[in-house]
Amino acid sequence: MEPADPRYPSVPAARGCYESFYLKAGDAAAREAVWLRYTVHKRPGEAPVGSLWITLFDARGPHAAKATPPPDALAAGSGEGPVATWLRIGEATIGAQGASGEIPGMASWELEFEGGEAPFPYLPSGWMYRARLPRTKALSLLPALRVGGTVTVGDRTISLDRWPGMVGHNWGAEHAERWIWLHGTAFEQQPEAWIDLIVGRIKVGRRTTPWVANGCLSIDGRRHRLGGLRRVRSTRVDELPERATLWLGGDDVAVRAAVGAPPGDVVGWLYSDPDGSEHHTAHCAIADMRLRVARRGLPPLELSVQGGATYELGMRERDHGIAIQPFSDP
Repeated sequence: MEPADPRYPSVPAARGCYESFYLKAGDAAAREAVWLRYTVHKRPGEAPVGSLWITLFDARGPHAAKATPPPDALAAGSGEGPVATWLRIGEATIGAQGASGEIPGMASWELEFEGGEAPFPYLPSGWMYRARLPRTKALSLLPALRVGGTVTVGDRTISLDRWPGMVGHNWGAEHAERWIWLHGTAFEQQPEAWIDLIVGRIKVGRRTTPWVANGCLSIDGRRHRLGGLRRVRSTRVDELPERATLWLGGDDVAVRAAVGAPPGDVVGWLYSDPDGSEHHTAHCAIADMRLRVARRGLPPLELSVQGGATYELGMRERDHGIAIQPFSDP
């Protein structure tokens, strides 16, 4: 199976699943960004349903829209080939060359993708994508690409002129009990460097695991894998809905990452699992990020970007202070 092939068609009718193809692109200097999701939600014994989610971030705060058309609007494409359409929801599509769509009366977008590096699998071993645990699988389909086009949400229209960004793909039987997603690029010191990281705690029976990190730091054209099961004890996380600090080990590197944004720049969404349980998700795609990278045999490297990073926290609590968008899931 190709990395971009939709997984939901192979899920037995009696089981549940969720899946998403997601795009982030931003202009750090302008503190503007777009976060776009094409998702599939399938409850056990029911037909899968597709949803379109979009958030535009700018100086006025997040502008959000979502729509869930009937089940027959959802269609799987193929991940093969440069012109592939991975997923179609109504007339909205996302694929190797771009994404387009409309939420009538609320939002529209027409985006083209340029470049992008080889896919990066967050999980370090192929068997982990076939195993029962973790119940969420994810990979970065198009790391470090450029995005052009236009996006309209409500009364706000922006033009994207080769904005740096990424496209990801995740799927599974349920979300992690708690998770963090970090993404950073357009660093002042190394504009082509990037970090893409998922950190999660999963429920196993009545217990919840410690934080497990999986991700990549690309500097000087070289990828360094971060985290993994053997580095659980050295992984430290201090998180709130609007900011976090993480300490991570990696291949030939150790990273301290600090990311955050004012609460007014954070959007809140409701995420549902196939079994009906829910998470609140706080997300900001115009966050500030600072990395300190210790490298074997080299002086420490400092990387920073203002307004060009992504920070997302998925959580069970409801008293976090972030306003949740008035959309159900699905």
